[in-house]
Amino acid sequence: MSSLRKFFVTLANLFPVWVIAGAGLALWKPETATWFQPTWIPYFLAIIMLSMGLTLSFEDFARVLKIPKSILLGVGLQYTIMPLLGYGLALLFQLPIDFVIGLVLVACCPGGTASNVVCFIAKTNIALSVSMTTVSTLLAVLFTPLLTTLWVESLSRELTGLALEVDTLGLLIKTVKVVILPIIAGVLLNRYFNPLVKRVEAYTPFLAVLSIVFIVDFILAAKKDAILEIGAPLIGAVVLLHFFGFLLGYLLSLKLKFGEKDAQTISIEVGMQNSGLATELARSNFPNYSLATVPGAISALTHCILGSIAAGLCRIKKYPG
Repeated sequence: MSSLRKFFVTLANLFPVWVIAGAGLALWKPETATWFQPTWIPYFLAIIMLSMGLTLSFEDFARVLKIPKSILLGVGLQYTIMPLLGYGLALLFQLPIDFVIGLVLVACCPGGTASNVVCFIAKTNIALSVSMTTVSTLLAVLFTPLLTTLWVESLSRELTGLALEVDTLGLLIKTVKVVILPIIAGVLLNRYFNPLVKRVEAYTPFLAVLSIVFIVDFILAAKKDAILEIGAPLIGAVVLLHFFGFLLGYLLSLKLKFGEKDAQTISIEVGMQNSGLATELARSNFPNYSLATVPGAISALTHCILGSIAAGLCRIKKYPG
């Protein structure tokens, strides 16, 4: 690998640094991030998903069949533990309905590509990580809209006494557009234009990282006043959501007799959600609830910090045998 390619790989692996530094700058000097336009979010999200697709082949999907137990466990936790945590924390903190929508979307979204980077840094099971992210993302077409509809409608009745109707079909269609289509495009490009993909594959992860940073920083800058005014309960809910996602993913994996390395991988996958997707679904499907995008931005910052800590702990913990 050339020095330039190694440099860009290193930049991508430092994604927690870029997210944390960018978030701090956006909150300190909002004008550094407000140049970004909200209508650009789906395009930058597509870059993230396309980057993921470029790393996949049809053989990768066949590999899933070789380790179905680990993948089913991790994906099962993704779509049970996290949504349940999101529901419980929204009730516990008595969040405003905008924040409820955003928190539920984060909890019901699939794993994000950031988890693959953290697993690489942590030296866990990369194949399992990529497989889990892929499967949970594909299943998001059904699970994210259905679970979001169920929880948001239930919580709106519980917290406000009024049932908020969710456009489930709109959520489903948007998920297909911004997630599935770019991934399919990436897989096909990898299949039929592999030499070209090989030439750019070292650079696309950093583009994905930048896309995440731009989305997160814009939301934090644009909603700075709201975050500072009523953000403490929301921040508490988001931090606990991800913290217990990491913790329960790890403990339940060990309880079910998975090895240390796989348990660490599942922990990272469950604890880190596709916050960019949650942000875009909130923006495009809940236009009357402008603060619904805020939980996704805080989530991205939170799971980057917790993911970095998890990666450090994984690197110093030795695997038995």
